Amino acid sequence: MLADRRVLLGVVVAPHGVRGEVRIQSHCADPADIGSYGALTDESGRRSFTVHPLGEVRGNVLARIDGVTDRNAAERLRGLRLYVAREALPPAAEGEWYHVDLIGLRAVGVDGKEYGRVLAVEDFGAGTLLEVGDKAGGRSFLLPFSDQAVPTVDIAAGTVTIDPPAGLLDPVQKGER
Repeated sequence: MLADRRVLLGVVVAPHGVRGEVRIQSHCADPADIGSYGALTDESGRRSFTVHPLGEVRGNVLARIDGVTDRNAAERLRGLRLYVAREALPPAAEGEWYHVDLIGLRAVGVDGKEYGRVLAVEDFGAGTLLEVGDKAGGRSFLLPFSDQAVPTVDIAAGTVTIDPPAGLLDPVQKGER
């Protein structure tokens, strides 16, 4: 199942100079590691790119991408999202998880109630959230990804144990929207 999962490692944010270099916003713990995983792919998985980090500029990785030799070619890559196969990444440390590993896990309440599956992992700036619900277009809710709201993550068992904060799942009363 992990073979078809990919992890976003970075995004080309801008060209740099006239020789085809680009600035990449890297999501790696060490930003320069973006070049250490071999060829990366685009969102579709059909095109591949070999990234050679050159340094750092404006908080981003300055890099050369094979086959990109001028500013126009580099400009066409602006916004390119670069992915790696999940199995190419090292194991997560104890108490840490790759977001892609959480998606699809069954969400079970501390009381044993089934809440659906983890549909997405989001961070809008105030902390990580799990979107839990039904893939079939049913209702979903966002849950803080904290030790209190998600006391247990068991990748091997395919579950997260959740304890939604009081009132989070209460029905909305007329006039409260």
